[in-house]
Amino acid sequence: MKNGREVKLNYQGDSKLLLGILLSVWTFGLFAQTMLNTSTVIRLDLGVEAGMANTAVSLTALFSGLFIVVLGGLGDKLGRLRILRIGLLLSAVGALSIALSPQETPVFLVAGRIIQGLSAACILPNAMALTKIYFAGEARQRALSVYSVGTWGGAALSSLFGGFLASTIGWQWIYWINLAVVLFCFYLFSGVPESKNDPGKTKEAYDIPGVITFVIGMLAINMVITFGGARGWVDPVTIGLAVVAVVMFVIFYRIEAAADNAFIDLNLFTDKTFSGATISNFLLNATAGSLTVALSLVQVGADLTPLEAGYLTIGYAVGILIAIKAGEKILQKKGARLPMILGSMFAGIGIFINSFTNIMTSDYQVLATIGFTFFGVGLGLYATPSADAALISIPVNKSGQASGIYRMAASLGAAMGIAISSAIFTGLSNTEFAREGGFYTEIVGRTDNISLRYAAMIAMLFNVFLTLLSIIAILATVPSGKRKVQE
Repeated sequence: MKNGREVKLNYQGDSKLLLGILLSVWTFGLFAQTMLNTSTVIRLDLGVEAGMANTAVSLTALFSGLFIVVLGGLGDKLGRLRILRIGLLLSAVGALSIALSPQETPVFLVAGRIIQGLSAACILPNAMALTKIYFAGEARQRALSVYSVGTWGGAALSSLFGGFLASTIGWQWIYWINLAVVLFCFYLFSGVPESKNDPGKTKEAYDIPGVITFVIGMLAINMVITFGGARGWVDPVTIGLAVVAVVMFVIFYRIEAAADNAFIDLNLFTDKTFSGATISNFLLNATAGSLTVALSLVQVGADLTPLEAGYLTIGYAVGILIAIKAGEKILQKKGARLPMILGSMFAGIGIFINSFTNIMTSDYQVLATIGFTFFGVGLGLYATPSADAALISIPVNKSGQASGIYRMAASLGAAMGIAISSAIFTGLSNTEFAREGGFYTEIVGRTDNISLRYAAMIAMLFNVFLTLLSIIAILATVPSGKRKVQE
């Protein structure tokens, strides 16, 4: 059996493989992410409670983040294409579960979202690893740009795409088209040779204790963030969950530091560039919470439909798709640091523009369109250089796990960011607090939604703070200038 290095020398990636990578990643970036803008329509159609629907929204990113490193590592050992194909099969099962979900039976919706998360955990790290294994030089950077179009670009298009289908032919068609794309991907990957590490490196036992402690810790902290505001931050259950999270993370660190077969190789973080790219990736993906807050505000506070709300993100989609190529060009000429910083700055400016929620709805729609455009340009500039910085100094035999950690940061960042921003948005949605803060005197137009507008503003400013932290992390860890890829 040939190892990853030997396969790379005997096979060169082509446009068919690139299209397969793009569409497979779109099963998460484009199709699964539509739930951020269509959850209200789906829950009303199925007769599902709002709390259950909100939980379903966050489950895909959460389960993707929980298992993405595990399945990236399995791809290194068992075959990256094999795990990717399993992910495609899971995507089909998840899509069917949601599309065929019966009335007033949320279990199918919830199960479908969990399966979509497991599908993403299979696909995202292994598709990213293939861009390094089957492409070289500038071709690899172009392949990473295609991958970025699948992840960042797909997410940018998802609100408009999902809103359009839900408002025209029905939300179920999102998942029927998802199923067709999966079948086409199996064709596109036919004939591509398998890629995995040397068989001698795949026989060691898997790090089950590390996986279990990590999953329990992440689930506990997510429950604290999601339900802490409603139950109370000093509620015994909330405090108990926080303690469980801390204890699990301490045990997890000790297990990983001592294990020879750790599922998260802590030695990867000795590379400052990988660490900086991963941390900033977590922080910028956490700003997905600003998207959720803005779309919720205009639908709940200004009575816009999902399609009308999706129109606000047109500039986001166009900006991110154009800027991905620009980020690749800057990367090739200047290295990763400059476009990563510029991307974080543009994203922060866009979110700051969206934080002016005290103006008339018609004016805010114009301002939000501009803000989302800046946001999209920022994420597009950041995407490819960040992925390149994360992988450039990582050996091929660690590419699956490194890709998994990098993608885990993205998924968990999005899950945590959405949860925290939603908690701020919900927790501050009371008129008295807004009036005491002086917001009431500054508002223009309707005053019946003042609490929502104030809460959205604070949540947006929190996301601006995240972009500042991202810039600091990049400045501290990512070197300037071009670097040579580690083969």
